[in-house]
Amino acid sequence: MTHQPKPPVDAPAIRVVMMPRDTNPDGTIFGGVLLSLIDQAAYVEAMRQAYHQYVTVSFKEVEFHLPVYVGDVLSLYGETLRIGRTSLTIHVRVRARRRSDPDQFVDVTEGEVVFVSVDENGDPVPVIAE
Repeated sequence: MTHQPKPPVDAPAIRVVMMPRDTNPDGTIFGGVLLSLIDQAAYVEAMRQAYHQYVTVSFKEVEFHLPVYVGDVLSLYGETLRIGRTSLTIHVRVRARRRSDPDQFVDVTEGEVVFVSVDENGDPVPVIAE
């Protein structure tokens, strides 16, 4: 059974400033740092849908559109695309407010994360009570 997700919210799931420790040798932010932030933002959205313990099953179609720089302020927006019996699929969009131009906002990365709801033993459980 598929359930209807709660409607998206306008506020970001998380917001973070990119720091020098997050850079690769070329001076831009590591893709892995962005993946970690996407995972966290997706978790916040999953918890908004239903309070459970979740495990990340997969990342789907992650696209890095533009580089992210030190000092950029990232806003990560989560939207639940699908709620299945034990899983949720969440789309995360990452927007950067450029340090070099605080009036410039650009979409830098996006992707989908699939979570499974689990119990204390790690066994899948329904997201929505049946």
